[in-house]
Amino acid sequence: MEYLNYLIIGLFLLFIIKRIIPAKGVRQITTTDLKNELKDRNKQFVDVRTPGEFKGRNIKGFKNLPLQQLAQKAEKELSKDKEVVVICQSGMRSQNATKILKKLGFTNVTNVKGGMSAWR
Repeated sequence: MEYLNYLIIGLFLLFIIKRIIPAKGVRQITTTDLKNELKDRNKQFVDVRTPGEFKGRNIKGFKNLPLQQLAQKAEKELSKDKEVVVICQSGMRSQNATKILKKLGFTNVTNVKGGMSAWR
């Protein structure tokens, strides 16, 4: 019975760690770095917050593809040939979005650390 408890705790910790660790091959940038990159026409900017959050406050040039719809819409609305820069409110959803994009075959993916909460 004691081993079962350790196993459950171990699986729970593994689950939490996998959610926190960024996907391999994903570049991490700050909102300060983002300001310099917004001028680059060879990049695609994606906001994975809900439509309501996006409507309330967004950065010009970002396309709203909510995280829940990203897997269905990404291949139709994004090019795999261009870098995809992803933002959300705090950086957690965008981190999950980068993992989804990597699984879909996008090779050049960037996450904005801190998200809109860090944007000034």
